[in-house]
Amino acid sequence: MHIDGVPNRTSRPTYLLRESYRVGKKVRKRTLANLSTLSDEQIEAIRAVLSGQTVRPVEELLQATQSRSHGAVQAVRVAMQRLGFEALIASRSSPERDAVCAMVAARVLAPHTKLATTRWWHTTTLADEYGVLDADEMDLYGAMDWLLERQTAIQKKLAARHLSEGALALYDLSSSYFEGRCCPLAKIGYSRDGKRNTPQVNYGLLTNRSGCPVAISVYEGNTSDASTLMPQVTQLREQFGLERLVLVGDRGMISHKAIGELRTLEGLAWITALKSTQIRALVEGGELQLGLFDERNLFEFSDPQFPGERLMACRNVDLGKLRAHKREALLAATEKELEKVRTRIDNGSLVGRDKIGVRVGKVVNKYKVAKHFALTIEENGFEFKRLADQIAA
Repeated sequence: MHIDGVPNRTSRPTYLLRESYRVGKKVRKRTLANLSTLSDEQIEAIRAVLSGQTVRPVEELLQATQSRSHGAVQAVRVAMQRLGFEALIASRSSPERDAVCAMVAARVLAPHTKLATTRWWHTTTLADEYGVLDADEMDLYGAMDWLLERQTAIQKKLAARHLSEGALALYDLSSSYFEGRCCPLAKIGYSRDGKRNTPQVNYGLLTNRSGCPVAISVYEGNTSDASTLMPQVTQLREQFGLERLVLVGDRGMISHKAIGELRTLEGLAWITALKSTQIRALVEGGELQLGLFDERNLFEFSDPQFPGERLMACRNVDLGKLRAHKREALLAATEKELEKVRTRIDNGSLVGRDKIGVRVGKVVNKYKVAKHFALTIEENGFEFKRLADQIAA
């Protein structure tokens, strides 16, 4: 059997599967099938089989010796290129810039320590893409030192991109606990990540109104929020050259002392919140009338205690419901624990006014609602009840 190609003048040749046979001394052919509907690749494969060749799938002819992922690496790199990330770090290419870009891409894809990163990125095409095949963890630490020296220049570029005259700038302070003993900034302070009595480092992040980071500053772990504000203001005005700006921060960040300093700066405004004691004073003084919330959810007023400031009052109904639900849950949980204490007193396993008082103190301090209970502790007894009027207030 063989395949014959019959030429056509204006179209593809006709391919016929034929068989040769002999009649006396003459060789004749009979057509077994018309293969014209098959592709050229299929026809060549049939020819190979008819000629005695062994046809096998390509997968069986190749052996995979190494397979590295590439798609995610390419996606991150393209995103960084569109953001102009490399030019932001440094205008000229260098081994340090390549290492920094590789670390950022690795941080997005698979956060690891520096040593683990240098091992991980060889399982992808990341090391090839950024030219860091031979980089080790010490090279990465060196690149970070190089990056720190360029922090001011980088932040100026970011400010030029994302901040302008009269813009809103958002700022807040956070913390991260620290493992080790050699960091001079690691101090015990107010922990925001639930690691109490653990050394920590504070860092303040400055962003534009959309939350895009512009600058970051690192402080000792026991630094208060308010004390970091004015250095940020100085940076905004002197390094970034912004004269007109509105700062947005919470009441712990923009304190009364900080507001006193901000008043002296021309072109600088702020948006913050009053503390609960200040709000209560306004209510008790009559300047803030809660009855107005029945008609208007948001209104503006002024008060001599806050000269030159616009006070905006807003009642958040949903937040009120959430706090009421949480308060009730804490009260119920405290009552449940206090009932356990009373049961222990009744069965005689807890005796003595001092011991009872210590145990009750632990319970009420657990949920921080002791002020909402009236407690009566005796030598062999204990009673408690809710302060309904105080809770309602």
